[in-house]
Amino acid sequence: MDNYIITISRQFGSLGRPIAQEMAKLLNLEYYDRYIVGKAASNLEVDVSEIESVEESATQRYKNMRFPFAKHTTEMQDTIFEQQKKIIQELADKESCIIVGRCSDYILRNYKNHLSIYIYAPYYERLKNCIDTLQLSPEDARKTLDDVDRTREAYYQHYAGCSMQDTSLKSLMVDSSILGIEGTAQMLVEFAKRRFRL
Repeated sequence: MDNYIITISRQFGSLGRPIAQEMAKLLNLEYYDRYIVGKAASNLEVDVSEIESVEESATQRYKNMRFPFAKHTTEMQDTIFEQQKKIIQELADKESCIIVGRCSDYILRNYKNHLSIYIYAPYYERLKNCIDTLQLSPEDARKTLDDVDRTREAYYQHYAGCSMQDTSLKSLMVDSSILGIEGTAQMLVEFAKRRFRL
């Protein structure tokens, strides 16, 4: 069988990252997330911190919302996106793997063996996860949750031209609060095995 790719997009606080990590372990696949940032930084010969700051920010072009690091130009954001897009495509061509975020579901939308999963959870569950895992006060957790939601949605709409929750780019959408990290990962692994006949 050719390579198969699982992309995970997720709401902040939905536990999408640990679910993806558990899936990678169960399927014995490589897991790519922060690696893409590091590789892009290396290719562009900039510090990882610069990539991270641009990635988590937006200019006035992103719905005129207020974000930090506004000094970064739209051109730099576009350069980073194109570099990450190239890396994601190279990873998909090289091996079966799980890729988290960075519009990977959109970038790989035309790949034959691609399973696109969107992980979400009710707001109050995500808020609780932020308080528990990030050790934030309820007020700071709410602000962080709302800010990251807006940033990610604006970033996705800018590059993919649609909402992160657009079903046309998703194979499966799942509420992680029902089964938790391990249960959700196990369910998604079974789905992937049937999808790819593993």
